[in-house]
Formats: sequence, structure tokens, C-alpha cells
Amino acid sequence: MRLHLLIRSAALLVIAAAPLALRAQFQDPTPEELKMTSDPKAPGAPAVYLYREEITEGANGLSTIYARIKVLTEKGKELASVEVPFLRGAAKVEKVEGRTIRPDGTIVPLNVKPEELVVAKGKHFQVDSIAFTLPDVEVGSILEYRLHIRFKDEAPLPSWELQTSYFIHKEHFFFDSGQMMSAAIGGIAAVTTPSDSPVKMQYKKSQSTVDLADVPQAPDEDWMPPTNTIRWRVEFFYTHADSIDHYWKRELNEWIYGLKDFIEPTGAIKKAAASLVSPDDTDEQKARKLYAAVMKLDNTDFSREKSEAERKKDKLKEILGADDVWKNQAGNGNQLALLYVALARAAGLKSWPMWIANRDREIFNSAYLSTSQLDDSLAIVSLGGKEIFLDPGQKDCPFGLLEWTHSLAGGIRDSATGPRIGQSPAMTYKQNAANYIAGLTVDADGNMQGSARVLLNGSDALHWRQQALENDVEEVKKQFIEDLEGDLPEGVTATFDHFVGLDDYESNLMAIVNLSGSIGTPTGKRMILPGLFFETRAKHPFVAQDKRTTPIDVHFPRLESDDVVYHLPPGYTVESAPHTADVTWPGSALLRINSAAKEDQLEVGRTFARNFTLLGPQDYSNLHDFYLKLAAADQQQIVLSRAAPPKGN
Repeated sequence: MRLHLLIRSAALLVIAAAPLALRAQFQDPTPEELKMTSDPKAPGAPAVYLYREEITEGANGLSTIYARIKVLTEKGKELASVEVPFLRGAAKVEKVEGRTIRPDGTIVPLNVKPEELVVAKGKHFQVDSIAFTLPDVEVGSILEYRLHIRFKDEAPLPSWELQTSYFIHKEHFFFDSGQMMSAAIGGIAAVTTPSDSPVKMQYKKSQSTVDLADVPQAPDEDWMPPTNTIRWRVEFFYTHADSIDHYWKRELNEWIYGLKDFIEPTGAIKKAAASLVSPDDTDEQKARKLYAAVMKLDNTDFSREKSEAERKKDKLKEILGADDVWKNQAGNGNQLALLYVALARAAGLKSWPMWIANRDREIFNSAYLSTSQLDDSLAIVSLGGKEIFLDPGQKDCPFGLLEWTHSLAGGIRDSATGPRIGQSPAMTYKQNAANYIAGLTVDADGNMQGSARVLLNGSDALHWRQQALENDVEEVKKQFIEDLEGDLPEGVTATFDHFVGLDDYESNLMAIVNLSGSIGTPTGKRMILPGLFFETRAKHPFVAQDKRTTPIDVHFPRLESDDVVYHLPPGYTVESAPHTADVTWPGSALLRINSAAKEDQLEVGRTFARNFTLLGPQDYSNLHDFYLKLAAADQQQIVLSRAAPPKGN
């Protein structure tokens, strides 16, 4: 990441807007472009961008987007469908132009007016998308379009996505802040990510430019961290500071000052805390009792916020502080987390708030001088001299566990020594366990009947409990079975019986499942069964790909254990069973498999643990090797032999 301070001096506030930027014009294709069937710079690519351009004129309130694309395969035709996000209510499409140039050079224009564009309503941040489709596209076509987006006031600061899912021959990005500088206290800055990108900013007074050539396709690998750390980007923002340290020092103080009235215990909060804890309670008992009380409240992130009419009818107060949340017995996740801090302080505990970037959306970047990257609040409480990070804003999250997007998440926090930048802790594999226990009875034809108990804690249990909060329980059962059946042997059907502990977030969650189907393959005197029942069709990551260029994010560490008992058909004995396995990647992962036969049954056990969350590309070779061994071990089989009948029969 690189921070560029583009404008700092207050004297620049009087500079007039620069002349309008030159915009790319529609152009006739060259014979070589029309004849292109592939691109040596992007072998196998379904399409390539010949040129991309984005121009933002801040003071004029105008953003122009232009693209010129060559379609090389059937898949590349998907780029004929264009979707562009814009701010709801703050902008409109002033002009739209587009055309398709067929391989023979004939032109088919886009006949659509701005008011006829499809508008897709966004769910977050009031962002919509406008969409259109270029006509009569075929393989070999050249697509060309330009959009003029007009804002009611000044255009917002742009965010440049410099990489796409397709190779780009040339691209040009231009921003003229013009009179927008009057809105900035210290000026406008930009940050480029990642730090090793070749992006070089060119700027002069109020203008900023990026020109790039031969831009590779954006990385697209499984289990990547959020794209803000991977794709080449430029993010503009206002700043009052002339350095990173200056910005965060001021922002931290303002954040804590703004929270003071919310989290400092009032008389009502002290009374509430006194009603929930006993003077004889230990600090941990107090912390747990307060946590349980907050968990009982209505978390509107998982239900819904009431309308103004409903609030008036129920005499609900506007939430200005923790006592309002307590009086309403309801609040969103952030409000409930801050309520917990207030209650803990009222009970005499040392407790502090934390404000983090949701790790599923983006990774906190201290060089990006904006709190807009921060999403969710956590609570920190000191018990026995150790800080415990809590997630009271996540419905049904157990005490001491963080929802996975909140673990290893960067942000800002308060502490005994004052506010500072910080990071939430990683989880351990023991906090996230899944135990699969099954008893299977196999007959002489290879048919099977049985049942399984799936015992979950940590992140897996939290996932299904929150699914049950937001969906019908029958739908959750259906999703659970679909998830389970994806790993079971072909021919096996799972039928959901019931959940145990779905409403008790502090207990393990158990799912009872009935199993049936054809599992064995009789071959003469032998029968073949899958050795690792729950892993037969498991999709092992990191096996097919030999090399990796991006970091790995597996969300959270995890422990899996299988214990399967096969009850053998009469007359059969175990000829061979899964071999004992003990595969380790020291400090990171392990796999253990063992089996034991006795009388008419065979028990197979498997334990797999991964004790990591984030890995760099330099660790991929070891990760790949381990998963190759894991996948091979999981494909072992059981061979049963049928005893010869007694002579004379």
C-alpha cells in the first residue's frame, strides 16, 4: 500500500476547476482487431479489454465510463451485459452510448435511452446498479460503450478498480477534484493497494491520473482474503492530516469522545447491572451473566428494526445511549456490543470497545485514512489480567468466541492505556470442532441402514443457529442435509431427524440424521466399502493447483473427528481396512486415521485439525503437499471377505 497526499495547502482552495478532460471517442476498428481470434498476451482468454477509461470531474458532478472489448469465445459474450453501480438518489445516467461491431465490420447500435435502463436496487449503502445489454453480440465482435453519470451536487471521490476478470491492454483513469477541495479540511489523499502493485500516481494540483498497459487478469483463486488486499486499486479520501500517525491519533480521540455518553454507566445502567450480578460473583461470573442478559435482547440485525409507527406505539426511545438500548430491550449488533461495555463498567469490570473491519469484506488498512472501512463493534473485558474479546452483537455467539469475520480483524480499540489501533485475536482449532459419529448396518447385498450424530461447536454451530434465526427451521434442515450429502458416498441418502440444543448457544449443537442406501459393492467373495464414510466425496481444496500467487484465508481453524462403526453382514470378515495414518505439518495441521476390527464390526476413526487461518503464498507448497496426502488417505477402502459355506451345504 502506498499513501499519496495530493492536496494539503489551504491556499489551493481557491483554484478554479481545470478544463474538461479529454474523453475517449468511439473509433473504427483496425483490420487486425476484427480478425483477432485469440490474444497472445492473454492465452485462452474469453475476451480482453482493448481500452478502459474512467474520468471523474468533481466540481462538475460528472463521471464518464468508457470501455472497448474484444469477444474471443462464447464465454466472453457475457461482457455484453453491463452493470454499473451508482449512488441511489444522488446520481442519474445522463447519457448512454453503445454499439456492437460484428466481425465483418457492420455496426449494430445500442438503442436505449437513459430512462429505459434497468435499475437493480442494492441492499447496502443505498447503492443501486444500472444495467443494459449490447445487441447482437457474437464471437469476434468488438463491444464499445460510454456512460455519462451526472450527480446532483459534486461527484463523490472515486474508487478505481484497476483490475478486472479480464486482461486489459490499456486503461486510463483521471480525477479532477476542482472546487471539491473546499470540502476538505486538509486535502484529498489516495492510497494504492497492494504495496507491490506497479500503480504510479501522476498528479498536478487538483488532477490525478493513472495510466496502465498490459494489466493482468485479477487473481481468482479459491480461499482468497478480501479483494482489497489483492486487486490493484486506488482509493481517494479526504483527510485533515499530513501523516498516518497524525490522522489516527486524532481519529482515535474523536471516536472515544463520541462514545463517552453511550458507554459511560448512567444511573439506569448501574441499576440494571446490579440486578444482573451479585456482589459475591467472581469477575468471570459477572462477565458471563451480563453477556447472557445482552444475548436475550432483541438483536435487530437478526430480526428487523421496527417502523416509526411501531416505535411510537411501543413507546420505544430513540437510541442515544446504552440506557436507551436497555430500556427498549432491543438494538442492533453495534449497540448491543456497546451496551455490554457499559454494563461491564457498571459492574466494576474493566471493559473497552473495539471497532473493526469485517474480515469477509475487507482487511483493515491503516494507510487508508478513513473510518469508512470499519463495520462492527466488539467488547473487550479484562478477567484475571487477561483480555477476553467478546462478540455480544452476534446473536447466539458463545461467550469468549468471535464470529469468524471478527477474528484476526484490524481496527481501533480502547484500552487501559488509551485508544490505539489493534487487532482481534485468532481462534484456535479447539474452538471450532465438528464430530461425526455414525453406526451403519450393512447387509449381504451392500445395502445400508444407520444413523449419525453430528456434534458441532464454535463457528459451525453459530452458522446453523443464525441460519435458524433468519430462515424457517425446515429450510435450515434442508440446507444442512444438502451440505452433509455432498460428502457422503454415492447412493447414500440422509434424512434429517432433529436438532438438539438449537436454542442453547452455550451448548454443543447436535444434529440427528438417518442414513440409508447402497454403500457396498459385492464382487464374488468380496465386498468393497468406503473406508472414510464422511469423506468419500469431500472436495479437498489446494490439491489440483500446484502453485499459488495469493494469500490463503480458510476463515478459521477447525477440528474434525469421525467415528464410524460398520456392522458387517453375516458371514463376512474384514480382509483389509484403512491403514493407520499419522500425517503432520508441524504446528499447522495433522491427520490421524485408525481402525479396529472385532467380531462382526469394524470401527474407523479419523481426526483432522488445521491450526491456521491466514497463510502467505510462500506457505503454499507445504499446504499443497499436506492436502495431497490428506486426499489420498481419505480415498482408502474397506474390503470384506465372505467365508466359504461349510462342506455339505
